[in-house]
Amino acid sequence: MNTNGSIYRRRQIRSIGALTLATLATAVGLFLLVWILGSTFINGLAAISPRLFTQMTPPPGSDGGLLNAFFGSFLMVMLATVIGTPIGIAAGTFLAEYNRNGKLSAVIRFVNDILLSAPSIIIGLFVYELVVRQTGHFSGYAGGIALSFILLPVVVRTTDEMLRLVPDVMREAALSLGIPRWKMITDVLYKAARAGILTGVLLAIARISGETAPLLFTALNNQYWSADLSQPMANVPVVIFQYAMSPYDQWHTLAWAGAFIMTFFILLLSVVSRLVLNKRKSF
Repeated sequence: MNTNGSIYRRRQIRSIGALTLATLATAVGLFLLVWILGSTFINGLAAISPRLFTQMTPPPGSDGGLLNAFFGSFLMVMLATVIGTPIGIAAGTFLAEYNRNGKLSAVIRFVNDILLSAPSIIIGLFVYELVVRQTGHFSGYAGGIALSFILLPVVVRTTDEMLRLVPDVMREAALSLGIPRWKMITDVLYKAARAGILTGVLLAIARISGETAPLLFTALNNQYWSADLSQPMANVPVVIFQYAMSPYDQWHTLAWAGAFIMTFFILLLSVVSRLVLNKRKSF
C-alpha cells in the first residue's frame, strides 16, 4: 500500500512539474509575441502617413513612401498564387482521390513535407540557379516562382486533408448515379471542401507575403516604379530588411511602417481564413 502511495506521489510530482514547465513556456512565448506585436504596432502606427501609399521609396536620407514596394509585392504574390494554387489543388486531389494509400502517394507526401519545412533561403537559392543565372538578371518572375514553391506544399497538404475529410457516402452516392469520377470531384467534393481549401490558400498567401530571403536571391529590389516582371522589382520584405539595416532615420521609419502594414495584412488573412473555416463547420 505504501509502495503504491509513493508511486502515486511521484507521478503527481512529475505531473505538476510538467504542467509548470508547459505553463512557463506558454507564458514566455505569449510575452515575446505581445512584445513583438506591441513594438511593431507602436512604432509602425506612428510612421503611417498618406505619403506611404502615394510616394516611391526614397534615396538615402530622404523621406518617401512604399507605393512601388506594395505594388511589387502584390504582383509577385499574385503570380505565386496563380502558379501554385492550381498545381497544389490538382496534386492534393490526386493524393486524396486517385492514389490515397499507394506507394506513390506516400512518396509525394514525404517530399511535400520536406518542401513544407525547407528553409526559404534554400528555395531562393534554388530558383536563383534555375532562373536568375539562366536569364542573367534578377526579375519579378523569379520572385513569383520562388514564392510559388513556398505556397505549393501548403495548398497540397490542405487540399489532401480537406478532401479526405469528405464522407465516402457522398462519393458513393454520386458514382451510383452514373456521374463520371472527374465530375463527382469537381461538382461534389470540391463544393464540400471548398471552405477548407480556400482557408489553406489564404494561409499560404499569408505565409509568402512576408518572405524576404527568397526575394533577395530572385527579385532583389527596385527603387523606382516598375510593372515589368522581367526586371528587378521592389517588394516590401526586402525594403524592410534594407531600410532597417541602414543608418538613416527616415528609412528606419519606413521600415517600421512597412512592418506594421505587413503584420496587419497577415493578421487580416489569418482572421479571414479562420472565419471561413468556422463558417464551414457551422453548416
